[in-house]
Amino acid sequence: MQLTTPDNYDPVLNVRETEEAIKYIRDTFQREFGKEMHLSRVSAPMFVTRSSGLNDNLNGVERPVSFDALEMPDETMEVVQSLAKWKRDALRKYGFNMHEGLYTNMNAIRRDEVLDNLHSMYVDQWDWERVIAREERTKETLEDTVRTIFKIIKHMEHEVWYKYPQAVCHLADDVFFITSQQLEDLYPELSPKDRENVITRDKKCVFIEQIGAPLKRSGKPHDGRAPDYDDWSLNGDLLFWLPSLQCALEISSMGIRVDENSLVTQCEALHCEDRLSLPYHQHILHQQLPYTIGGGIGQSRLCMLLLNKAHIGEVQASIWPDQVIRACREHNIPLL
Repeated sequence: MQLTTPDNYDPVLNVRETEEAIKYIRDTFQREFGKEMHLSRVSAPMFVTRSSGLNDNLNGVERPVSFDALEMPDETMEVVQSLAKWKRDALRKYGFNMHEGLYTNMNAIRRDEVLDNLHSMYVDQWDWERVIAREERTKETLEDTVRTIFKIIKHMEHEVWYKYPQAVCHLADDVFFITSQQLEDLYPELSPKDRENVITRDKKCVFIEQIGAPLKRSGKPHDGRAPDYDDWSLNGDLLFWLPSLQCALEISSMGIRVDENSLVTQCEALHCEDRLSLPYHQHILHQQLPYTIGGGIGQSRLCMLLLNKAHIGEVQASIWPDQVIRACREHNIPLL
């Protein structure tokens, strides 16, 4: 467990005021997000069957929470780690048309998460997905979508300032785009996380593109990405500078999804060709799923950013080691 305790930290809002602000931010953002992105609200599962191949494997080492069920003795259920694959399949099943899309609340348990100020075992985010044409699988489509999401978040700054002027965090006026390779070229001696902090401290809001493939100097990817949902050449992370912790805060990971070609190439790169036989992957290979763009936006992280909180436990109810609870109490960080 890694814990940062800012000197003389002032949470500004008390717990009850914070809870009110959380509800206001969540209610307002999802309404504006759905409207601006032309997305319909749908319900999503808390768990899927292992055999479906719909669960997100993340970096390939995290263990999903799994269980058996009385009425389905031959299946293993897994609590979702994200809905990256499920959403694309849902667009097909529900009959969404070109440029239509969905968003949903995603609640996940990540048992192997390394806990710190920004990471919890409990994940809550808005997951979204939209149908695009094959010829729209471009950098321009990706960056235009990022700018729209940035505009919505920037609008939320003004909404929160109106209700909580004493607590609002003032954000950048624009988003800066850079690829993970360009970032490594700029700061070759730094770790990927340190590169993120340096560029985000300078630009205040950054979208780092092309995450997943090995970089030229280090031979390692900027960050891990599963090979079977994002196209590594058309994805990225949206980061904002968080003053309370003086670090970059990832608000969204998103991308244009794999097609039948990039799915095979990326699975081969990670030596997991066995996944290609799963139902979800077969649908992609036989072009039975729509081409899509999608991602997730952290609900607690958005609240953390807009209210300039120092710990994600201030804006979500999770479980923390006793030593973390004591340290936060001693440093005026009120965990929910």
